[in-house]
Amino acid sequence: LSLHDALPILVKPGDVVVEFDKTKTEQDLAQYRSSLKSAEAEIEQARAQARLAEEEDKTAVMKAGYDVEAAKLEASKQEIVSKIEGQEAELKLADAEQKLREAKIKQKSDETLNKATIESKEEASKKAKYDVARAERSLAQMTLRAPSAGTISLLQHWTGSGEAPYRPGDRAWPGAAIAELPDATTLRVTARVDETERGRLAVKQPVTVQLNAMPDREFTGHIEQIGAIASIDFSGGWPFPRNFILLIALDQTDPRFKPGLTGQVMVVVDRVPEALTIPAQALFQRSGQNVAYVWQGTQFEERAIEVGRRSGDKIMVAKGVRAGEQVALKDPTVKE
Repeated sequence: LSLHDALPILVKPGDVVVEFDKTKTEQDLAQYRSSLKSAEAEIEQARAQARLAEEEDKTAVMKAGYDVEAAKLEASKQEIVSKIEGQEAELKLADAEQKLREAKIKQKSDETLNKATIESKEEASKKAKYDVARAERSLAQMTLRAPSAGTISLLQHWTGSGEAPYRPGDRAWPGAAIAELPDATTLRVTARVDETERGRLAVKQPVTVQLNAMPDREFTGHIEQIGAIASIDFSGGWPFPRNFILLIALDQTDPRFKPGLTGQVMVVVDRVPEALTIPAQALFQRSGQNVAYVWQGTQFEERAIEVGRRSGDKIMVAKGVRAGEQVALKDPTVKE
């Protein structure tokens, strides 16, 4: 397996991406071509022998026929020759007719044998042609070219000591996926939404996406699909939460797109003027009451707050905290 690392990650249509070792297949192809050439030569030889045998059999049948006619002519003279000579003529006629029958039987037998021989040689030639065509197809498929422009991503495979991307010289089993060349226009962003927020979302709702690998650009899109059944989010920490999967289609493409990128998705479901928000981890529960710890010069002060709305990792505060105040993200009353 040879991966053309000399090429840039961005490829154009027709660029060579992967090339398999052709040595064994090229050797097989040379052998198959030699077998095909030998089979075709044997067919021509068999046909030539068949033509020669056919001419010899025709000559033998014709000669036997002439002998029969001559014997009949001699036998017709019985009335004017002696009885003994007449009987000899009849014996010669019977012998000539027997040889004629034998010549015709041999001619038919030779035709059948020659036909079977030629068909056998032709079958061998067909097999050799099939082997040649198969080897040629295999050789053509051993060089993989990019069908379209895009960014190549080498896939992981098991190496015995762990998973790693394919490298030159690695072995690939039949059907193994080696590299990906995704169509950027078909890429989708997947996100998860809590069940408390799912009811506020709708298909076609506009979204904005900020990818971590592309901080210089913000993308727009829309919700294409909302999961109908909650599924376990194994990335959400223990205990694993159950939430709904969103499928988001982007309005723009970028040559830097590739599978596996992460980022943040924002869906505006409502706008509240002059809203004050704090991080969700700044909200604590004390005696059944929502509180936050606000920094007051030298220490944190506990304050009861009124939660207006929740949205993912943000809390909109209706009362209890003023703009510009600093809040604790960890409980300052708990000693570590």
